[in-house]
Amino acid sequence: MNVRRRHISAVALTAVAALGFGTLTACSSDSAAAGDTGTFDVVASFYPMAFLAERIGGEHVHVTSLTQPGQEPHDLEISARQTAQLEEADAALYLKGLQPSVDEAIGQSPIATKIDAAELTALEEHGTEAGHGEEHGDEHGHEDEHAHEDEHGHDHDHEGGDPHIWLDPVKYAEVAEGVGKAFQKADPDHAADYRKNTATLVKDLEALDEEFRTGLANRTTDVFVTSHAAFGYLAERYGLTEEAISGLDPDTEPSGARVKELQKIAKDDGVTTVFYETLVSDKTAKTLAGDTGLKTDVLDPVEGITDHSRGEDYFQVMEANLTALRTALGAR
Repeated sequence: MNVRRRHISAVALTAVAALGFGTLTACSSDSAAAGDTGTFDVVASFYPMAFLAERIGGEHVHVTSLTQPGQEPHDLEISARQTAQLEEADAALYLKGLQPSVDEAIGQSPIATKIDAAELTALEEHGTEAGHGEEHGDEHGHEDEHAHEDEHGHDHDHEGGDPHIWLDPVKYAEVAEGVGKAFQKADPDHAADYRKNTATLVKDLEALDEEFRTGLANRTTDVFVTSHAAFGYLAERYGLTEEAISGLDPDTEPSGARVKELQKIAKDDGVTTVFYETLVSDKTAKTLAGDTGLKTDVLDPVEGITDHSRGEDYFQVMEANLTALRTALGAR
């Protein structure tokens, strides 16, 4: 991994120590079929779910991720082999509304324990921030891009709310608690360990939340610009305003009016940086930044860990995000 930060906080160290075996080896690129390991077999939809399963399950679980490192989760198409994995697994952990093919496959699967993270916390409606433009006295006419049909004909429907809950440490902790209870019920022989591991993970997430609160407390602007609207929960949690080039779906191209609007917002609110992410094209973000004389930087939605990630796990990448936000927002 290309970890470009020499300092690792106590939160990240605690997270690694709690794993016991360090990294998400089982869920990163595992191609073995679930069901033959002698452990509690969990199929997770993508990295944030796999990370929860590993941290909570510890040595008692075998985790297989349906989304491979470097693959954009929204674009996932379930293969026949993965369908077979689901049929053999003890549990499926997913986030309904993010990956339509996963929702369909799990819905049709005979798997006994189906854990939908979207049911473990309250989802909210986010997208491009329509209300922000009103502060500038102009009618921006944002499109609320909650439904978008991709090249495969899937309806990327987020009517149930913004699915990016893992980017808010508080909501992610709520999900962790729900997953822990589900594991305890499904595999009661190891309930005590699941309960203990869940408590440790929640404590780490509370510490991360405090890092964000204190790290962003003294800033010169509240507004940040991103390539797609993944950070609505994070923005709401810490009193920020996310202005997204695209909507909730990263493949959606912005209109010319939206680009002009963002240029005005950047000027009015002292925006210094346009953020892009590692798993989708940075072309639009860099074009906008070039046209407005702004810098670019990475704000990672932590949908997968690759060699290009600024860290080796959720905690390290989130702390890198905090560093990037502090710089962009002029935090002292």
